[in-house]
Amino acid sequence: MAEAVLIDLFDLKLNSQKNCHQTLLKTLNAVQYHHAAKAKFLCIMCCSNISYERDGEQDNCELETGNGLSALLKEFEIVSCPSMAACLYTIKQKIDERNLSSIKVIVPRHRKALMKAFIDQLFTDVYNFEFEDLQVTLRGGLFKQSIEINIITAQELREIQNEIETFLRSLPALRGELTIITSPLIPDIFIHGFTTRTGGISYIPTLSSFNLFSSSKRRDPKAVVQENLRRLANAAGFNMEKFYRIKTHHSNDIWIMGRKEPDSYDGITTNQRGVTIAALGADCIPIVFADPVKKACGVAHAGWKGTLLGVAMATVNAMIAEYGCSLEDIVVVLGPSVGPCCFTLPRESAEAFHNLHPACVQLFDSPNPYIDIRKATRILLERGGILPRNIQDQNQDLNLCTSCHPDKFFSHVRDGLNFGTQIGFISIRE
Repeated sequence: MAEAVLIDLFDLKLNSQKNCHQTLLKTLNAVQYHHAAKAKFLCIMCCSNISYERDGEQDNCELETGNGLSALLKEFEIVSCPSMAACLYTIKQKIDERNLSSIKVIVPRHRKALMKAFIDQLFTDVYNFEFEDLQVTLRGGLFKQSIEINIITAQELREIQNEIETFLRSLPALRGELTIITSPLIPDIFIHGFTTRTGGISYIPTLSSFNLFSSSKRRDPKAVVQENLRRLANAAGFNMEKFYRIKTHHSNDIWIMGRKEPDSYDGITTNQRGVTIAALGADCIPIVFADPVKKACGVAHAGWKGTLLGVAMATVNAMIAEYGCSLEDIVVVLGPSVGPCCFTLPRESAEAFHNLHPACVQLFDSPNPYIDIRKATRILLERGGILPRNIQDQNQDLNLCTSCHPDKFFSHVRDGLNFGTQIGFISIRE
């Protein structure tokens, strides 16, 4: 059963004949009759100014006024925008505000493929769509309707993507300005930083606003994440066309860039100039590595499993083996993560951290002890030979608990499954 019903009148063309308006009235009455009792959201999508034909010329006709439609239109929410991208994005916001996911789209046959192409770009697999043909009497001149178009060409798809990108670029930043946290340990031959949650366009409360990861389980589409990334690239000064994120598996696998890319990995290393690599984080630690002598860098994603598996030292060892780096030259910076104040594990899992060092665990005798993954990471790095002075994990905003600071950071522990993602990133300047 559809929770939301969208009626596509974006391509509507009216003429001055009375029966045209009667046909529209009849069509909307039928939709309202069949769906009003069950749907939580009834919506009409139309262009800001609907085309109105008279004596072979086009004029403008506002949908909301006259023609006997006023009373019926009160049963619908009307979204009227100058572009398809703006209309559908606005409708998505209204659907998300109501936390709906099952949507019926009533659309003219000749626009179905176009509508599906826009929806593919602006929605994720969280949503379930069904499509129904908009039945109209063509004698009334409502739609300049032709046969159903089943294929969107590559050129048409690029035009759709360009329209969406242009619209998203016009949106204001939410929750404040874009903020990048940097470390004085990393010299200026590198571009690096750690993002916070401010300055992006994501509007879902737990993803707002600078979410940098899209998945089939979240409501933020790739187009929105790409716009956030574009803004980050402009602010930091890197090329987003050469941007690579880890493919998290909570393990210690490392992709040495230039070799075959694994299916999943929690670390990346590179010595290629102008390539930006990034580790995701939303309680897990995004770690950045830099060797200014050999001009190589790396990133790693360290959750509790990856920490115990040694993903941080696995990244260091990859840099040593591949680029000839020396332990004393490698600088390691730990990005924001969940602190021991908020992160617990069952006692059997906490035991491995206690065995690593008792200081990594608080209330060890409780059923769910508190775990310090940052302390564990430092201990493992120091045991592996990284100089203590070359590890930064406690300065500036880097040591703030992500769960305790909802104004600054995303957190899986705090926000649940639909959490946002911040990143740590680094590249070697060209």
